[in-house]
Amino acid sequence: MSNTIKPLIKVCGMRQPDNIRAVAQLPVDYIGFIFYPKSSRFVDMKHLPTGLMPDLADVDISQAADADSKRRIGRVGVFVDATTQNIIAHIAAFGLDAVQLHGSESPTFIRNLRSTIVPDIRPELKIFKAMSIASADDIARCAQYEGLVDMFVFDTKCTGYGGSSTQFDWSLLDSYQGTVPFLLSGGIGPDDAERIKAISHKRFAGVDLNSRFETEPALKDVRLLEEFIGRLLNI
Repeated sequence: MSNTIKPLIKVCGMRQPDNIRAVAQLPVDYIGFIFYPKSSRFVDMKHLPTGLMPDLADVDISQAADADSKRRIGRVGVFVDATTQNIIAHIAAFGLDAVQLHGSESPTFIRNLRSTIVPDIRPELKIFKAMSIASADDIARCAQYEGLVDMFVFDTKCTGYGGSSTQFDWSLLDSYQGTVPFLLSGGIGPDDAERIKAISHKRFAGVDLNSRFETEPALKDVRLLEEFIGRLLNI
């Protein structure tokens, strides 16, 4: 990793407003909300009983990321094989800056999703594609998404969708020859700062932090995050 380029820092699986506000005071670039109902970190919409209007975002959750008024922290919505309509509803409700697709979304689905949303709904929207990694063959699957996504998120292959607290073999990153930058995810913990700083891959963009910085699902240990980020950024 070049010492002149600050790695992006995404803290995912946020839900509690006070916790979000505390994390927003740290030098993070993205906060992630998980909109997958089977996740223990699921963020639900407020459902209106009349059914006459669309469901709404919880205002406390949606606005908590704006705790630092001096800068914009990007909001990422995480989806698993969701419909385009569902994704658009969450973009509008939560003011998402990016969507992270964590399922088996095809290149055709992603192409159609982007053309539906950009530029009419959210001109600057970014699309992240999570890739479950266990072997070089999994890295090779990235090629089908070249030119369609703005960022890959390399996560550990497991039975579910993220949050396994385990790492894949980071030496597999050497086999990635694509042009799309990537975030490193999957079991990154408080003791990994020096290993991450040693990554020299030219497409490495930053880290995605989640379960190993939690005291319980969706509740981050702000002190651990602050200490880790300080070591990572040399501050």
